[in-house]
Amino acid sequence: MTFTLTEEQRELRAVVRRFLAEQAPGEQVRRWMASEPGHDPELWRRMAGELGLNGLAVPQEYGGSGCGSVELGIVLEELGRALVPSPYFATVALAGQALTACADSAARARWLPGIVDGSSTATLAVAEESGGLLIEDVTTAAVDTGAGWTVSGTKMFVIDGHTADLLLILARTEAGPALFAVGGDAAGVTRTRLETLDPTRQLARIDLVEAPARPIDTPGEAYLRAVLDLAVTALAAEQIGGAQACLDAAVRHARTRVQFDRPIGSFQAIKHKCANLLVELEGARAAVDHAASVAAAGSAEFPLAAALAAASASAAFTHAAKENIQIHGGIGYTWEHDAHLYLKRAKTSEHLFGGPALFRSRVADLAGI
Repeated sequence: MTFTLTEEQRELRAVVRRFLAEQAPGEQVRRWMASEPGHDPELWRRMAGELGLNGLAVPQEYGGSGCGSVELGIVLEELGRALVPSPYFATVALAGQALTACADSAARARWLPGIVDGSSTATLAVAEESGGLLIEDVTTAAVDTGAGWTVSGTKMFVIDGHTADLLLILARTEAGPALFAVGGDAAGVTRTRLETLDPTRQLARIDLVEAPARPIDTPGEAYLRAVLDLAVTALAAEQIGGAQACLDAAVRHARTRVQFDRPIGSFQAIKHKCANLLVELEGARAAVDHAASVAAAGSAEFPLAAALAAASASAAFTHAAKENIQIHGGIGYTWEHDAHLYLKRAKTSEHLFGGPALFRSRVADLAGI
């Protein structure tokens, strides 16, 4: 498959990059990550209202633009590049895609317009104590009481779970696993913000005790696995942006830092580091672009492409973040420099949905190896 961006998609990238450069410079990122919500609500509203980014992958009948995974991936890559703390990933890339993909038209009509206009935030809660995305590990239970459904259990590492207005909870029913909508402030819901390695991404623990819930779609693994594949592809796009930012920073420093009367970029060891990063990054980018394109096309190849994208993007981002610090030398280890923030994002993202080993194993299984 040959993948090239259209003129409209290139313009989208340029607009988002320019907007984030002006509105989310490094000093602002540090202020937002230290705030109580962990992001800037005003920036979130402007992304929805001024740029229409929240509705890119949402059908027009719900107020969206009717685009798809490729356009969403472009925005996520730019957000990852700028390391912007934002509810965009949790709300649009996780919960928004889950709602858009479901067969429940009433659920789409109820919650998608609020996501599109920026009036509400949402997140997807899958992981439990294991921290992974394995559906078979889910123990959170959903019960039909006759008067309605309730959900009980604990979800861990929920992105922006401490502030989300809507929680999409993966729970187990007698008929199989299913996704349930739970209000963030509903009775029986206790949310605890976690102290984690990455200060730019907020994670939460959610405890549910007979919390009132509404089922999304019907029980069954086909829809849920599609949702998880969309989630890991979205994360991979964000990781590509972070890896590109690390490579760009390393190259800039190598061109300007002088030792022994010459730029350090002229030394063979530094050249090799940067060249190796570029090769790895471009390979991962190709995998992510392919996954986004086959997702948009509804291809049966998508599960394999998503797993390959997740494994390669995680490795590329972590490697680029580490080498960026090495190339910067002493300054790269200081709090004042942004290099450590990218490494912290890379390490948490690497294990956010189960880790590269899980996805390499899934690639092997799907490829019949």
